[in-house]
Amino acid sequence: DVQLQASGGGLVQAGGSLRLSCAASGFKFVDYDIGWFRQASGKEREGVSSISRSGRMSAYAESVKGRFAISRDNAKKMVYLQMNNLKPEDTAAYFCAKTKSRRTLTSPLTMRAADFDSWGKGTLVTVSS
Repeated sequence: DVQLQASGGGLVQAGGSLRLSCAASGFKFVDYDIGWFRQASGKEREGVSSISRSGRMSAYAESVKGRFAISRDNAKKMVYLQMNNLKPEDTAAYFCAKTKSRRTLTSPLTMRAADFDSWGKGTLVTVSS
């Protein structure tokens, strides 16, 4: 049973911080890139950040670059998303997922939702102004 479960969401004031966690199980964690996605009410799901198998490479949406930081702990099978200087427009349900296919060493990281699977239920982040 492949599972990636996001947690750590909550209510925070603009300018504040939250750290989201993603617990993975049921697959060889180290073989897959992991992504964070979010979906605001009435909006399409969008990629926020992704991290390579080793954790040495990461990618970010322009809207969060410089504010969010993704990391992973392969020993613990965990991925984290540190979110700083939160803005009301960050309000959304946040999901983590794994890539459907193993990325080749020369391929770029992806944040396309269609490239990921094993979606969990997500965790809600609400940023008040």
